[in-house]
Amino acid sequence: MSNLKQNYFQRRSKPQGPKANERIRALDVQVIGSEGNNLGVFPINKAIELAKNEGLDLIEISPNANPPVCKIMDMGKFKYDQQKKANLAKKKQKIVSLKEIKLRPGTEIHDYNFKIKNAKKFITKGDKVKFTVKFKGREMQHVELGKNLMNRIIEDLKEIGKVETQPKFEGRQMIMIIQPN
Repeated sequence: MSNLKQNYFQRRSKPQGPKANERIRALDVQVIGSEGNNLGVFPINKAIELAKNEGLDLIEISPNANPPVCKIMDMGKFKYDQQKKANLAKKKQKIVSLKEIKLRPGTEIHDYNFKIKNAKKFITKGDKVKFTVKFKGREMQHVELGKNLMNRIIEDLKEIGKVETQPKFEGRQMIMIIQPN
């Protein structure tokens, strides 16, 4: 009784990876031999028999082709190669993050230089930098101070980065994004 319950509550997950041997549903398949040569179109039973004679598996490589393309090879080796390709692709990808630097229209020159130095460090590392100039209260009447500040930032960073998003207003703040060249 407990065995029945255990089977009832087991998770029924779909088998992962490509179809192999008896899981292939096509009637006829294009078969590629273990050395990579094209053997031709065979009924599925004959193709599985060819693979078993070599002590290997019949693996569906291209299921959407007509007829589906299957290759005679070892399933373990195939999965290992796929995992290696996936790891290599993952290693090669570059993740670009967005760093934010917040300023005010009346930011003093020392603070400005410090923030520009950090921005240069972020951009040379390959990250994008989002500059935000926040306006409070009566500062909204002096929007040109924010525009001048953004133009100064563009001028200071033009040799290592270029403007991705031009300075624009969103509510009470002006936003600009600079990306590496």
